Amino acid sequence: MQNFEYFNPTRIIFGQGTLPQLDKQIPETARVLVLYGGGSAERHGTLAEVRSALGKRSVHAFGGIEPNPRFDTLMRAVSLVREHKIDFLLAVGGGSVIDGTKFVAAAACYDGDAWDILASMGQVVRTALPLGVVLTLAATGSEMNHNAVVTHPQSQTKAFFASPRVFPQFAVLDPEKTYTLPARQLANGVVDAFTHVVEQYLTYPVDARVQDRYAEGLLQTLIELGPNVVREPADYASRANLMWTATQALNGLIGAGVPHDWATHLVGHELTVLHGLDHAQTLAVLLPAMLSARREAKRDKLLQYASRVWHIETGSADERIDRAIHLTRAFFERLGVMTRLRDYGIHAGHIDALVAQLEKHGMTALGERGDVTLALSRHVFELSL
Repeated sequence: MQNFEYFNPTRIIFGQGTLPQLDKQIPETARVLVLYGGGSAERHGTLAEVRSALGKRSVHAFGGIEPNPRFDTLMRAVSLVREHKIDFLLAVGGGSVIDGTKFVAAAACYDGDAWDILASMGQVVRTALPLGVVLTLAATGSEMNHNAVVTHPQSQTKAFFASPRVFPQFAVLDPEKTYTLPARQLANGVVDAFTHVVEQYLTYPVDARVQDRYAEGLLQTLIELGPNVVREPADYASRANLMWTATQALNGLIGAGVPHDWATHLVGHELTVLHGLDHAQTLAVLLPAMLSARREAKRDKLLQYASRVWHIETGSADERIDRAIHLTRAFFERLGVMTRLRDYGIHAGHIDALVAQLEKHGMTALGERGDVTLALSRHVFELSL
């Protein structure tokens, strides 16, 4: 196992009817900005519950944070923070709203060009406003980590940053808040959580037995619950297990002391920027192809994945790997998420532009071994057609 430090200060408040506990988590004198996405939080009453829980505090609201939150949108929120002397941020939504709120928390306290935060991957962040979360979509795990991704449309860039100063102070996780989500968002959440686990687990062995078994349990839980969550009427037990699994997938625990990959995520960003695919759609398209293209470098862990996650025990080593990759693709498709570029109108003629974007953004040596070159990324796109 590799050396590691693990720190996570986020308080989790989990369960039905827990939203009123906001009152105990935010200082009574706080000037609060509630950030949210589209109108669903308002239509389904979540924002009204939040306002009620905040009581007599000074509260302002900022809506319209997009999926793949945009830099220019978030900078308008920063202006609002400064205008009203906001001193606490509350994200009400899923991963995009939470990521955007983390950026606002850092940018509102930064005196220079806020793009520096993204260009430096968070290295310039010295202080940030405190923030909390009311989670309405189980997917990214952003409610319990210090990472964020922001899109800059003008430069066609999805930029990542991380800072321990943007850990949420708390996150309210009420599974009932996911009951009104459409099937597409539920399916995307399952794919996102699944791929988060894979990017930390399916690399190469370092004898991290606790992390491996934990990761395998999360994957098996998603496989068991995913299709039912997407297709069946909402039930509390399934939504609760999905919400907690998605949080655990990226709160740093299974990634402690093990190599990380993230090539599927980083290559997938270009599909979102150039073709508008949902983040999870890019993962479903690229992950099976990425595993196939890198099967030799990942051979030992692929065989472990085949055995422990998919219970494949017969056949040659290559046959077991092929079967595990096939079942991964089939799982995504059972969720209703298509796994071929052609399903989204993307063809061979688009690959040159995608590879050029990777080169432009310096994505030339990705993966746990730095061996995902532009040539290998091109091959992955070709396998994904």
